[in-house]
Amino acid sequence: MQTSSDRHEYPSHWEADVVLRDGGTARIRPITVDDAERLVSFYEQVSDESKYYRFFAPYPRLSAKDVHRFTHHDFVDRVGLAATVGGEFIATVRYDRINADGRPASLPADEAEVAFLVQDAHQGRGVASALLEHIAAVARERDIRRFAAEVLPANSKMIKVFTDAGYQQKRHFEDGVVRLEFDLEPTDRSLAVQRAREQRAEARSVQRLLAPGSVAVIGAGRTPGGVGRSVLDNLREAGFTGRLYAVNKALQEKELDGVPAHRSVRDIAEPVDLAVVAVPAPYVPEVVAECGEHGVQGLVVVSAGYAESGPAGRERQRALVRQARTYGMRIIGPNAFGVINTSPEVRLNASLAPEMPRPGRIGLFAQSGAIGIALLSRLHRRGGGVTGVTGVSTFVSSGNRADVSGNDVLQYWYDDPDTDVALMYLESIGNPRKFTRLARRTAAAKPLVVVQGARHAAAPQGHAVRATRLPHATVSALLRQAGVIRVDTITELVDAGLLLARQPLPAGPRVAILGNSESLGLLTFDACLAEGLRPLPPLDLTTAASAEDFHRALTKALADDRCDAVVVTAIPAVGETSAQDAALAKALRSASASAPAKPVLVVHVELGGLAEALSAAASTAPQAASTAPGAGQAPRPAERPATAVSGPPEASPRLIPAYPAAERAVRALGEAVKYAQWRREVADPGKVPEYEDIDEKGAAEQIDELLSRGSGLTLAPEDACVLLGRYGIDVHRALPAPTPDEAAAAARTLGYPVALKTTAPHLRHRADLGGVRLDLTDEAQLRRAYTELTDLFGTPDVLRPVVQSMAPRGVDTVVRAVIDPAAGAVLSFGLAGAASELLGDTAHRLVPVTDRDASSLVRSIRTAPLLFGWRGSAPVDTVALEELMLRVSRLVDDHPEVVAVSLEPVVVAPRGLSVLGATVRLARAPVRDDLGPRTLPVV
Repeated sequence: MQTSSDRHEYPSHWEADVVLRDGGTARIRPITVDDAERLVSFYEQVSDESKYYRFFAPYPRLSAKDVHRFTHHDFVDRVGLAATVGGEFIATVRYDRINADGRPASLPADEAEVAFLVQDAHQGRGVASALLEHIAAVARERDIRRFAAEVLPANSKMIKVFTDAGYQQKRHFEDGVVRLEFDLEPTDRSLAVQRAREQRAEARSVQRLLAPGSVAVIGAGRTPGGVGRSVLDNLREAGFTGRLYAVNKALQEKELDGVPAHRSVRDIAEPVDLAVVAVPAPYVPEVVAECGEHGVQGLVVVSAGYAESGPAGRERQRALVRQARTYGMRIIGPNAFGVINTSPEVRLNASLAPEMPRPGRIGLFAQSGAIGIALLSRLHRRGGGVTGVTGVSTFVSSGNRADVSGNDVLQYWYDDPDTDVALMYLESIGNPRKFTRLARRTAAAKPLVVVQGARHAAAPQGHAVRATRLPHATVSALLRQAGVIRVDTITELVDAGLLLARQPLPAGPRVAILGNSESLGLLTFDACLAEGLRPLPPLDLTTAASAEDFHRALTKALADDRCDAVVVTAIPAVGETSAQDAALAKALRSASASAPAKPVLVVHVELGGLAEALSAAASTAPQAASTAPGAGQAPRPAERPATAVSGPPEASPRLIPAYPAAERAVRALGEAVKYAQWRREVADPGKVPEYEDIDEKGAAEQIDELLSRGSGLTLAPEDACVLLGRYGIDVHRALPAPTPDEAAAAARTLGYPVALKTTAPHLRHRADLGGVRLDLTDEAQLRRAYTELTDLFGTPDVLRPVVQSMAPRGVDTVVRAVIDPAAGAVLSFGLAGAASELLGDTAHRLVPVTDRDASSLVRSIRTAPLLFGWRGSAPVDTVALEELMLRVSRLVDDHPEVVAVSLEPVVVAPRGLSVLGATVRLARAPVRDDLGPRTLPVV
């Protein structure tokens, strides 16, 4: 526990783990009075040049007065932060609040002087940049709005730290010193810089785990079998190109099957980049300490007995992560299946998979080891690794994902040149807001296909998951908005992945169908219609069709401007031989080469060997490997697949995916069509419009005044109408009518015709129950309706009746916005009543919503035709509806204190719309961790 330095309590929420530029980790925390010895030791390891740059003069050692000053802080006007590895300082930063004359000050002064010192051995790792992000966040919390820094002109590294941060700044030279001043308010550029650094650092941290130069398997036994020995054997048989070591305290031997053996990782003379930990959970802390002291860069912990086993295991897991981060190490696991990298330069199989997948272009991530096995097995059976084009590039099974998660792997895959398609099986999403951001960026560059388990149940015990109030359907819709290809099963995951890895994206939904079976062609036609595609009439080549007939038909179809993709259906002839299979496959590949921009798929019945012929007879089975230092034995000859095509991926022929059922092929094609459309749209995402009539300042003042009464406040109707009105959202007045006389008075105020309706919770928005009376044209009708309602449903104090002027007829809709603690602000739209409540026909978009988002939102629901003149009805004013959504989006984006807005019903008429009901809820603004400094998740 840290000791408070001065007049404020120790701010533990400033503590954070960060990933540095080289992929290692460091802990950032406030400096306290307990750190005097650490500070002195740190300063002694700093070079004289760095000391000169810090103090502008020779400064060989710190005086007692210096040590006191640099360790005693009030955490308001004077703050110091340290970056630590292994409990020792590697860098420090501090600020001192100053006034306009540069003298020490307190509030209301809002400027501070900032200074850094980084140990020479750790310079170039991005430590200062990370510290700047965190000290800036601390300063903003303490009402400091501007930093000033004085730097010697020769200290180019530190000048670059400030100038590259992306803040608005001023720079001038005086008295031989460069003076920098910059505002601390985050800008688009500073946020972009921060996220670019985050991507590079997290990608590098994963790369260190997937491309180590040396691996130690800790817990490898003498005899075959057992987890540790299995991983060691898999590494050796895969032909790992780096140095390989076996570690086990019980070992007396110097080697295990040719692999150098040691009793402790400390006994290894050379550096170790990656340690695979396969010892019982109680012994893991000792192993982690040995690895950290030896300088191991990362851990794959396959040991079980952690959070998946209950509360005690969860605490054990937290301690494991904290211990590893103390030494700057990242962890995959615990309870992990392992990692694979098929690159010829690495050939890493640090997993329990007994076979090494063939190198290819698909990246796989699975939180579950069992699902990881299933994915690798299905790719093996489907020929997923053909000719190095659709095999596996990297595979990560994260287990309990206590540290490294799918977000980190996405950061790595984003600019990994060896990965073209990313497939992910997720049982939970720890940080949905960040995952959505990373998924959008990744999907803009390469396809990302996701299947999510545990959709209707709690996440597995081992997973730390942020609470969310959003149903799974909403989360899925938001992922699709981010460009994620959402599928429901691992079969669909592989189906879509193979198509996207082998074929180009279709330019549109038009599909040509041809084949030698009329029935199979018709099934394919129906499947296309069910997927929302636009199939052309199937072309039946008859069962007598030869390979040449298929070639001619496919060439013609691909040349037709009316089609964007072709599905070929094929059934074998009786007694068909493998030679005929090969001839047909060759004909189809040759024809598809004439139109490389159009995808081709094959539907075949499972007779004969067409699928194998189409994939050039290469599977994901192990292939031969040359023996490298530490590689061990190559696979046995029986395991070496026959390959029809050799050479680098770019020299390989175009490969056509084959599917055993029309529905599976068309479903994969449908996902590719939707993804291609998203790629085209994301190039022009639209804009968030500006409205001159929005009173943002007035709304902020009103919100502050309302929240002064208390948080978690549902606004009174009058307050809600005023707040919405400041954003140009007019709500029809509804006057209370506790008695028939007051109802009549309200109607005279509003003017006839009017509506009389109840606002009781059990009857609100339920016109089907009879709690609404419309088109009341005079007082007699109003009083009669009032009596009917009270006779049917109860007394006025229960019904809470109101009178409202009639709105033009139209389509009743619902517009809502909510701030979810995990996903952020979400805007939703649907038709009022059964369509959204019973059928779940609601569309969602993340806030802020652009004009293109609003347009697509209106058209995304299944009942959208009702808005556009269905069955001869008049089309309604969707332009006005889109503007309303954009204004609601602006309101919740500008004011995070607005945590929920519900407009129901919104009656959209042929001209204009009417908001007849509105509910607004306020609360103190939730903390946005995605806008703060970079930090690893808290364990």
